[in-house]
Amino acid sequence: RMEGFGYYALPTGTEYRGSLWDGMFHGQGELLLPSGSGYRALWDRGVPAQGKYTFADGLEYDEKKWHYCDGYDRRFYTEICSGFKPPGIPHLTNLDPPKIIPEGCYDCGDGFYNPKTRVVVDYKQKFLRNADDDEHEWILRTCRKAWDVTTEHKPKP
Repeated sequence: RMEGFGYYALPTGTEYRGSLWDGMFHGQGELLLPSGSGYRALWDRGVPAQGKYTFADGLEYDEKKWHYCDGYDRRFYTEICSGFKPPGIPHLTNLDPPKIIPEGCYDCGDGFYNPKTRVVVDYKQKFLRNADDDEHEWILRTCRKAWDVTTEHKPKP
């Protein structure tokens, strides 16, 4: 079995780098996710004893002092770090510039969703999953959609 410091690539694209013991994550190690986020932890026989999750944009999750998007402050993390954009320039996602959504699809956070096929693909068009009824309804209700019609400023006559 694997022991010592090592590197392990899972079939999902997630990678582990750190200490191994008897084939398990044990000691200091980090899971690096394909999205660019990661989880650095102290592992005990494959189970994280303590750790910290860091999102791809650098935002660190803290279970005890989590104030991001808590209802009082609705700014994106990039707005917290860099400030607001000038009036008239929308900030629709944490990404700047935001991903361009294919026609008829929705941006569901980890990729694009096509409600006709009920398929979620990542931002590189690689298949992720089929959406069940609950996820389908949630995406239609809450996620950003590609425009069906062009919106233009029409001056008053």
